[in-house]
Amino acid sequence: MTTRWLDPNEERAWRGYRRLFTLLEARLARDLAEDADLSMADYTVLSNLAEAKGRRWRVSELAERMQWSQSRLSHQIKRMEQRGLVARQQAAEDGRGAVVVLTKQGLRTTAAATPGHMEAVRKHMIDLLDPEQLATLGDVAERVVAHLDAESA
Repeated sequence: MTTRWLDPNEERAWRGYRRLFTLLEARLARDLAEDADLSMADYTVLSNLAEAKGRRWRVSELAERMQWSQSRLSHQIKRMEQRGLVARQQAAEDGRGAVVVLTKQGLRTTAAATPGHMEAVRKHMIDLLDPEQLATLGDVAERVVAHLDAESA
């Protein structure tokens, strides 16, 4: 197999994306920790549960949705249970699986953290781009996600 090296334009795009992702994720995580005393992992679990039907997910399905191992998610859930943000229950459908449920405290925490998080997303990304750039970014993201989803199916 012959390596297809990146040309300067491709390399600029790739390295720019990697740096953007690293810096933006770190800044948003820092802002969440300072403003809401949440880690990015906490917020990711909470926001997925807040948006889910019944504010609950089967652990295996949530792990798949988040692209985390079940082990990683289970450890995260355990830490969040200790803080009263989520609860783990036995799956009613078959009694074998586990379901993670957003608690009232978790919902209040998510509701309190989300406005500040959205403002940080706006400040550090959205408001820096014009409408055409945002549309292009959305198109690029959808195209890459569709490709990766099709590959994993």
